[in-house]
Amino acid sequence: MSTLEVDKIIPQSGTATQLGESGDTITIPSGATITNNGTATGFGSADTEKVKVSANDTTAGFLNGKLVAGTNISLTEGSDGGNETLTAALTGTIATAQIADDAVTLAKMAPGTDGNIISYDASGNPVAVATGNDGQVLTSAGAGAPPVFETLPVGGITATSHWKPSATTSGAYTNITSWTQDVSMGASMSHSSGVFTFPSTGFWLITWFCTFNVNASTDYVKLRIRTTTDNSNYNAPSFIYQGIDSGDTAHASGTLNYLFDVTNTSTHKVAFGSAEVQTGTLTMLGGAGTKATFLRVGDT
Repeated sequence: MSTLEVDKIIPQSGTATQLGESGDTITIPSGATITNNGTATGFGSADTEKVKVSANDTTAGFLNGKLVAGTNISLTEGSDGGNETLTAALTGTIATAQIADDAVTLAKMAPGTDGNIISYDASGNPVAVATGNDGQVLTSAGAGAPPVFETLPVGGITATSHWKPSATTSGAYTNITSWTQDVSMGASMSHSSGVFTFPSTGFWLITWFCTFNVNASTDYVKLRIRTTTDNSNYNAPSFIYQGIDSGDTAHASGTLNYLFDVTNTSTHKVAFGSAEVQTGTLTMLGGAGTKATFLRVGDT
């Protein structure tokens, strides 16, 4: 094979130069570089630019022919004739068998506002639950029901007050009619001539501590917490007997408790005293020696 070594090949006449004859093979060896500074023709155009999936693909093709849409998948050509794109999208629905062994149900979340929480109703549908008010807590409303917000202070205590008699009271049957409040938290009790009115409904724990003396020996004293549920007729749901068998002016004390279910503040009231003495004269000490405490422990 002969070698022709030249720096430039130009047409002998005219402007066209032919390299080889029809049927010849023109070989560009490895490592050689062809630089085109002009216009190339006959090498194919943009509409012949195709791809193969792999090196052993037998047929080149356009991209939209090599990509297969498949079930529930669509391929959409965009910007036809321009800078085209190919978009893949899901169409239809995916069978539950393609997701998991069990059916999957998707539910749209219920709309809510900023700060809401999500609960579920008896049918399993999501519902928005408001955030409630300052100081409230979230409590269960039972199986199948969404939770609710309630006011539940620590221990359920919302009010308490402490009272003592304003003065010492004497008599065979003594009713304490004059009282002074010591301390209170929340809404306070009120009283008229010794009859106390509750500031709110609820379960109220009533405690009465009483110190007294009797001016005779071998006596007993009966102390009562008196309540009414009709603002008229009183009974004694809590009472104690205290015995005294010493000399004159013997002192003793006793404590009574009663949990009063106050369902109506206009009709449910309480008073102290109406004490029964066997013989002699009963004297109930005022001030710190006798006291009544009211403690609201929960809702009725």
